[in-house]
Amino acid sequence: MTHIMGKITSLKKFSHLLEHLNISIVLLNSENRIQYVNPAAEILFSLSMDRILNQPVNCLLHNQKLLQKLEKSLQHGNAFTQREVTQIIHGEEVIVDITVTPFTEKKGTIELLLEISPQNRYLRISKEEMLFSQQQVSRELLRSMAHEVKNPLGGIRGAAQLLEKELPSQELVEYTQVIIEEVDRLKVLVDRMLGPKALPNKQEVNIHNITERVRQVLKADKNFDVKILFDYDPSIPDLYADPEHLIQAVFNLVKNAAQALAEWEPPKEHIWEKSITLKTRIKRHYTIGHEYYPLILKLDIIDTGPGIKKELLEHIFMPLISGRATGTGLGLSIAQSLINQNDGLIECNSELGRTVFSVLLPIKK
Repeated sequence: MTHIMGKITSLKKFSHLLEHLNISIVLLNSENRIQYVNPAAEILFSLSMDRILNQPVNCLLHNQKLLQKLEKSLQHGNAFTQREVTQIIHGEEVIVDITVTPFTEKKGTIELLLEISPQNRYLRISKEEMLFSQQQVSRELLRSMAHEVKNPLGGIRGAAQLLEKELPSQELVEYTQVIIEEVDRLKVLVDRMLGPKALPNKQEVNIHNITERVRQVLKADKNFDVKILFDYDPSIPDLYADPEHLIQAVFNLVKNAAQALAEWEPPKEHIWEKSITLKTRIKRHYTIGHEYYPLILKLDIIDTGPGIKKELLEHIFMPLISGRATGTGLGLSIAQSLINQNDGLIECNSELGRTVFSVLLPIKK
């Protein structure tokens, strides 16, 4: 322990730099035991330095090829960089780049300095920026389209009403009624594409009240024949959001998953249970867009369906984009708009047998 404390003391003159780095720093001794981690590393691995001090490095890193390279680096003093290392942290897959720099102590022993840079964060930020940009572009496009469409629709409706007064028989009036009804239907469709007009009515709301409300509504739907499971973290505090917005957004996501499952025939060679799971978890030190939050809620809507084609995945939240032949392409776009209005974001990852829509919402104290 005296040797460890001496090592930390020798780092003090650099600690003010190390502690403000975004890159995670881990110092290993000649036995591959942890001598120091900076705050960025504590956040990345969700472990305090006191807890992992003098522990073997495999309590942090589990990639066997990487651990073997660390052993060789200690033996031969060679530096190396390994990119896109898959690391499982608390059950989640994290992609990191790791640079290892050996240095020789006064006693002649080799120690290692590890610089660990998570790539998920940069990939996620880039993806989020694309999603926000898509939403902004689609809103502007829809506003312009709504203006261009609604004006002539109003003219058509007015002309049909005037024509109706001049028609000599009731049979002909029925045709003008069809025109008026179809014009009204198109106006409703355009309004739906634009999303809600009212500002969000934010208040304290428990996310599990929202998810249970959605589950009960879908259970009562006779056309709905998919098992809904749940995996809740009961310790999640209340959100400050519009409950009606959340209900509508979650309902759209779950119903979209249910419809995809209903229309899909799984491969006959596999035993495939069609199900949707609602999973809630807390995430710490998270950014949504460019805003940092100490705590956020992550609500995952997970289905065991066919997945979403890669060419659709990047545009899935754009209006009129749908992976289903019978879909309108509005449900996901509206859901994204509703969550955006509550300072959140919806992300999607998909593969055959597992599609996850993740609703990210800040928890503001």
